[in-house]
Parts: sequence; C-alpha cells; structure tokens
Amino acid sequence: MTYELEIQIEELRAELRNAVDRAERRQIQAELDIAQALLAEKEVSFDGFILIEPPD
Repeated sequence: MTYELEIQIEELRAELRNAVDRAERRQIQAELDIAQALLAEKEVSFDGFILIEPPD
C-alpha cells in the first residue's frame, strides 16, 4: 500500500506541473494533500513496529 501511495504522489506531482488552469491545480493539489496525509499516516502506524522472526 505504501509503495502505491508513493507512486500516486509522484504521478500527482507530475500532473500538477502540467496543470492548465487554477481549478485543475486546486483539484490536483487537494488529491496530492490527501495522498501525502495517507502516506504519513501509514508511516506513523509502522513507527515502532518490530518484525519478529519465528524461532528456528
């Protein structure tokens, strides 16, 4: 999920650079803000997470 969000953010940044008018920029920026917030939420939820491997 995190990887997909990172890709989506990069795509939205590219769309933002190519936006034609203010309305389109605002819409893309809103989508970008949401994607970045979701990514931050995912990163926080994994913070402190410890992967414990099963014993041999």
